[in-house]
Amino acid sequence: MEIKILFDSKRLSRTFLAGWGVSYLIENRILFDTGEKSSCLFNNMDRMDVKIHDIETVVISHDHFDHTGGLWDILRGKQGLDLYVCPGFSREFKKKAKTYRCNMIEVDSFTQIADGMYTTGQIEGTCGFDSIAEQALVLETGKGLTIATGCAHPGIIKIVEYVMDHINGKMHLVMGGFHLLDESVRKIKQVNSKLKALGVQYVGPGHCTGEDAAKIFKESYRENFIDIKVGRTIEV
Repeated sequence: MEIKILFDSKRLSRTFLAGWGVSYLIENRILFDTGEKSSCLFNNMDRMDVKIHDIETVVISHDHFDHTGGLWDILRGKQGLDLYVCPGFSREFKKKAKTYRCNMIEVDSFTQIADGMYTTGQIEGTCGFDSIAEQALVLETGKGLTIATGCAHPGIIKIVEYVMDHINGKMHLVMGGFHLLDESVRKIKQVNSKLKALGVQYVGPGHCTGEDAAKIFKESYRENFIDIKVGRTIEV
């Protein structure tokens, strides 16, 4: 199964645009998050020869600007898309989504969205002093399970354990935002050790993980560390 990195904080070359947020495309048809700006997303789609009309489904991890920035132009560009959201998304977000001709699906539990592809459904997390609803994408392949996260506000360990409670299989790769930017070295090392204890074979930390945390993961996972950069395609 193929994952194209359409948006994140690092890039393969200057022809791509990077920034705050994530956007990953699975098998050229399932889009997970849309980054902070549609202009960045569409530039990178063009550079990676991604056609909007090939996209069938959009999954939004959580209702923050850096994950929904390109959504509205995607929905405007292709009508009838399936849009997977959490029930806990804001009223404003859902009201706006309904103005587009998309099929908005609210998922509060582990749900299959295509062959070998699932959403965790809504998992509760926190952002500052506020609660936040978030979902992650789960891919099932011959190599095992891959989890793609937006920001992992519920906690990356909580998300991995949640997935393991709902589907069988070895944990091949966990990638995306791990939300460790402001955490202590001690906490980051604890998370790294726990991921290894859970059997996670590869990690691809990006977005809000933080440079210090990424360095710790890279030193620990070595050749099993995947450098997430816009323009890269990953086989899982």
